[in-house]
Amino acid sequence: MENRTIVTEKKVTPVKGWGPLMGFVLLFISAVFAVVGGWGGDLVGVGIFSILAAVLGLTGLMAIAPNDSRVLLLFGEYRGTVVESGFFWVNPFYSKKKISLRVRNFETGSQTTPEERDATGKILKKKSRTVGRPSKVNDSEGNPIEISAVVVWRVIDTAEALFEVDDYEDFVAVQSEAALRNLATRYPYDSENHEVSLRGSTEKICDHLRSDIQERLSDAGVHVLEARISHLAYAPEIAAAMLQRQQAGAIIAARSRIVDGAVGMVEAALSQLQRDSVVELDESQRASLVSNLLVVLCSDRNTQPVIQTGS
Repeated sequence: MENRTIVTEKKVTPVKGWGPLMGFVLLFISAVFAVVGGWGGDLVGVGIFSILAAVLGLTGLMAIAPNDSRVLLLFGEYRGTVVESGFFWVNPFYSKKKISLRVRNFETGSQTTPEERDATGKILKKKSRTVGRPSKVNDSEGNPIEISAVVVWRVIDTAEALFEVDDYEDFVAVQSEAALRNLATRYPYDSENHEVSLRGSTEKICDHLRSDIQERLSDAGVHVLEARISHLAYAPEIAAAMLQRQQAGAIIAARSRIVDGAVGMVEAALSQLQRDSVVELDESQRASLVSNLLVVLCSDRNTQPVIQTGS
């Protein structure tokens, strides 16, 4: 049986920081005068202690921008999350982890490069993400396709995002890629029977993708706002063959419609000739007329009539 503690977010509102700021600044100034003035050995010792206390107290000040948060830890124990923006003071011994609550997005297939630091902790190279590349998968019919998606998400539970997964940003990227690949294998690229397909049912596919990703991220404190297919195409090795198949289908559909229209026009012409008694036609003449009209109407080139001069 899995044995782990699930930590849920607990919002806290600390005291405003302006009062403690003024108090510690006054304490620091007074302590400096006490030490510099040399008001007796006891006062010097108290002054030095007050300087240290003032400096330590000032480290408890923090400013939080809108849509930012601070996760407070006291010697490894979770004490709460501050999600309200403003200037606050907390226990100086708190560790303050910053987590952004802003809406973020990324394209699947991209790779994350971690930040690099030197021995002193100075950041040499910031964390970055490469441009997304389409993933090659097989659809439900076995056709190789290229597919990628754009995922829009935000953190809604800072405790789960920080404590339930190792790196929640990387976790979102990996699980979104896995959900997209799994979705692509369940549906065909295209369908001739009006079934759900990747190309023909975009809205349904995107809804299913968002639900699948959200299900995978349920323990990471993340809410998926939107997931959209950004690239969908056959793989290069079969793209030409599939294009020919689509062109053949389009040609057949167009010819079928032309023939249906031509037959209707011929039928209307014969009915009108018979109704208005324009000319009397026997069966062979009717057949010849129908053949000539169908050739004219169904031909993909301009027809050139041949005029008979004899009787």
